[in-house]
Amino acid sequence: MKLGTMMRTVLGSSFAAVLLTASGPSLAVDADAAQALAKKNDCFKCHAIDKEKKGPSYKKIAAKYKGKPEGQDALIKNFTTSPKVKLDDGTEEDHKMLNTKDVAAQKNLADWILSQ
Repeated sequence: MKLGTMMRTVLGSSFAAVLLTASGPSLAVDADAAQALAKKNDCFKCHAIDKEKKGPSYKKIAAKYKGKPEGQDALIKNFTTSPKVKLDDGTEEDHKMLNTKDVAAQKNLADWILSQ
């Protein structure tokens, strides 16, 4: 392979890797683990994937943060700090905290929600 061709191949591969890294949530979401964590923490009591319940659907949450790099951090903050959340009926309550300190599991759950 000629040096020029090799340089273009290496640079092209590097550029593609940068684009994939900067594109938002991790591409390797473990959906089963995320859903198991959500179920274990009763997240589905207030949220559903594609319909409104007491809280917004995961599709609605994903749409809210689409293209916004702060989405993952915002979700993790929401389920690790128990902030007051406003419900559709106008009432407010403390958001339930996840019962895990595992940062990788928190990120996976946030990425799964954002992938909806």
